[in-house]
Amino acid sequence: MTESLLHPEDLSRADIRERQWSRLSEMLEELSGRNAFWTNRFQNTRFHLSDVKSLEDLSLLPLTTKAHLVADHEAHQPYGSNLTYDLPNYTRMHQTSGTTGHPMRWLDTAASWDWFMECWAQIYRIVGLTEEDRVCCPFSFGPFIGFWAAFEGANRLGRLCLAGGGMTSQARLKMIEDNQATIVCCTPTYALRLAEVAQEEKIDLANGPVRALVVAGEPGGSIPAIQQKIAKAWGARLFDHWGMTEIGSLAVECADNPGGLHILETECIAEIIHPKSKQPVELGEVGELVITNLGRWGSPLIRYRTGDLVQADTEPCSCGRQLLRLKGGIIGRADDMITIRGNNVFPTSVEAILREYSGIAEYRIIVETVRSMQHLRIEIEPAQNSTVSQTADELLKSVSRAIKDRLNFQAEIQFVAAGSLPRFELKGRRFIRK
Repeated sequence: MTESLLHPEDLSRADIRERQWSRLSEMLEELSGRNAFWTNRFQNTRFHLSDVKSLEDLSLLPLTTKAHLVADHEAHQPYGSNLTYDLPNYTRMHQTSGTTGHPMRWLDTAASWDWFMECWAQIYRIVGLTEEDRVCCPFSFGPFIGFWAAFEGANRLGRLCLAGGGMTSQARLKMIEDNQATIVCCTPTYALRLAEVAQEEKIDLANGPVRALVVAGEPGGSIPAIQQKIAKAWGARLFDHWGMTEIGSLAVECADNPGGLHILETECIAEIIHPKSKQPVELGEVGELVITNLGRWGSPLIRYRTGDLVQADTEPCSCGRQLLRLKGGIIGRADDMITIRGNNVFPTSVEAILREYSGIAEYRIIVETVRSMQHLRIEIEPAQNSTVSQTADELLKSVSRAIKDRLNFQAEIQFVAAGSLPRFELKGRRFIRK
């Protein structure tokens, strides 16, 4: 088949690469002399955008980090200088969640937002959205980009879309039931919170109308224990999705092959590098994901270090698509790794164990320095009305033993009062460094 007869996500590798080069070369030509951020970024180096004559030449350009963006925003408030066009051309503003510092405001032109819609059209086709589906987005609809694009993307596809901003969790659950919503888009944390509220309100969520959840915003969607807990509570299939405010919505789990993420390579160029050497890793090795997006010309990013650790799947996907697949999704954050008693540990590894216990309602992981060494403490809030037969002491011993056996270190674990740990509507803040 020719490209015109296929959806972009179904193209062959050769056609994907041809599309990438066509869009990259056009984008670089558009940026040249117009975008102050990229002009200044390369003027003091031996590289120039015009040096890129092929996809392989992209690696000649220096990597870009979050620190570069933050410094630029501080120097050129309020929007930074990564603006290819004059301000009247921009129609939308979103901002980052500020997890690593002050929030950054990010602008999009109408054309850039259309590109977002194309990304979500591909995401919805990959997860199997149908004409009968009704999509609910139970989030605040504030400046955090969250599921703004998910909502509008489904709307442009002609689906009924339900905006759940400014509502309580109870009201959102009622809206889902009353309108027979079949798809819910939210964070993994909030999917669990809604399940908790449904249990308190004696709502039979598992036998409700929802058949699938598309989750994003935190790594929980890639953790099997969390996936299973959400799927069981909702009686629905869970799809992980990945993106960032600054780069767009660029990966999703396919319906045929759970446990991984397809990168939308028709809309970006993905590299996987060693975090320290900054060189490409061997195929199948764990490394840091680097992204160049190809449709956000108003505020693009070139060779952006996401900080997310991933592993390319070396086997073809059973869905038949030739897009890069990340085995296990997002493995962890390069800057979240901690060393406990000589063991390299990611918070997601601890979370995976904690979520296996239905007797745990919430938790918090605290890392602090004790006698010049990193020490990990876990606060556990027991589930109310739990049917688990374990006593608190048995639960504590079981969790402690599982962490010791699987992660090779002894964690300090303590119980806290029911309802004392915070609940989250968007991203969970369960990992704290002191």
